[in-house]
Amino acid sequence: MASFTTRIKDEVTKLETERCESLAEVCSYIYFNGNISNDTITLFIENNSVARRMFNLIKRLYGVNIKLTTRTQKRFNVKTIYILEIKEKLDDIKYDIDDALKNIGEYSDEEKASFLKGVFLCSGSINDPSKSKYHLEILVPEEKDAILIENLLKDLRFSSKSLKRDKGYMVYLKQAEEISDFIKLLGAINALFYFEDFRIYRDHKNMVNRLNNCEQANEQKSLKTCNEQLENIKYLEDNDLLTLLDEKIRIVIDYRKKYPKTTLSELAEIISMETEMNITKSGINHHFRKIKELVNKHKNSKK
Repeated sequence: MASFTTRIKDEVTKLETERCESLAEVCSYIYFNGNISNDTITLFIENNSVARRMFNLIKRLYGVNIKLTTRTQKRFNVKTIYILEIKEKLDDIKYDIDDALKNIGEYSDEEKASFLKGVFLCSGSINDPSKSKYHLEILVPEEKDAILIENLLKDLRFSSKSLKRDKGYMVYLKQAEEISDFIKLLGAINALFYFEDFRIYRDHKNMVNRLNNCEQANEQKSLKTCNEQLENIKYLEDNDLLTLLDEKIRIVIDYRKKYPKTTLSELAEIISMETEMNITKSGINHHFRKIKELVNKHKNSKK
């Protein structure tokens, strides 16, 4: 089964673009992936859809003959390498690449997006949202290239970061929303729907987990509070201090002993239903504060 990145690239390569956008994409791809000499530009491409797109775009933009050959690589997995060789209009192609690199900051947002599309088709990848954390990366050979990509992303309102790797520099995005926006920028709508489906699922799952954690924490906190209240009640009983309390507080004490694990809200509701007292959670809490004050006062007097 094709990887998520391959699915994105396959979808992107089927999109129709205007001439200026196609030119930005081709210049980007050749700059980052081309072996440029005095008499030949050579592209080594592993993805057949990308190879087909570059072949068609270059031929359409420059009207040149392109030699296409294939090579089978058997190092780990068997895969086909597509080799495109261009020997015509090299000066025109080199001029356009240099012009793009010098003036990319003045390009329209659509052209900047197409330039990013070119480098993504060359060396970009996005983790499958169903299998791992959100992560988009683009690998480039030199630091100046990473700065160029970061500036383009910044112009298009992305907040990327870069990191030096063994074989160059990695420009990356980690935020799910930004990765989703980048997929939209590429025009891969089917991949965008797939990404968003899993993003919604994972966000919902995380929200449920957070709610469960909060509920467990509240239960633990409530249980701890109940135990402290019961300890204070026992202290009052052991030291014959209950007579110092008024009747309302003694009713609350009786019900706490009867329902030792209920929350303050639940206890207030039970007392209100079973007695003539109309009491709230804050009222229950007020009574237990007075109990605690009496216990602490007695302990201090004994010291």
